[in-house]
Amino acid sequence: MAQLLHAHYSFLTKYLIKMTMNPEMAEDVAQETMLKCIEKIHQYNGKSKFSSWMITIATRIYIDQMRRTKVEKQWRDREQASRRTEWQIKAQHEEWTDAMQALSRLGYEWRLPILLKHYYGYSYDEIADMMDIPPGTVKSRIHHGLQQLRKELATDEKE
Repeated sequence: MAQLLHAHYSFLTKYLIKMTMNPEMAEDVAQETMLKCIEKIHQYNGKSKFSSWMITIATRIYIDQMRRTKVEKQWRDREQASRRTEWQIKAQHEEWTDAMQALSRLGYEWRLPILLKHYYGYSYDEIADMMDIPPGTVKSRIHHGLQQLRKELATDEKE
């Protein structure tokens, strides 16, 4: 096993450098790939080259890392935008309520229909037209968004 991994390590690393365009990340993914190969060697069936099997594992690890990074970045961006919005509203001497704070934590898919329905009084059909989604989807998003808001507000009250 050690000889097999050693023989393919350089090939794997070169592939990962080209894929990631980041030598440090490539090295991290290569190390994780090696560990995964050791864990999953019993799943290698010999129908393809060992290097192909290894690259498949490495590619999936990289894609998973990129998805996690994207989700984390979106969360950080949303948190920063929420703080800026709160600051701007307070600077205009308007109130930033717990409800607004909880609403800022919702994804736009749920926040938008809730705002349009409960803050601005639009009908489900009007919101559906605005968002270009079926009215049933609007109702569902409002329902689930309000449930999430209730949980957020209940959590905030306990703290």
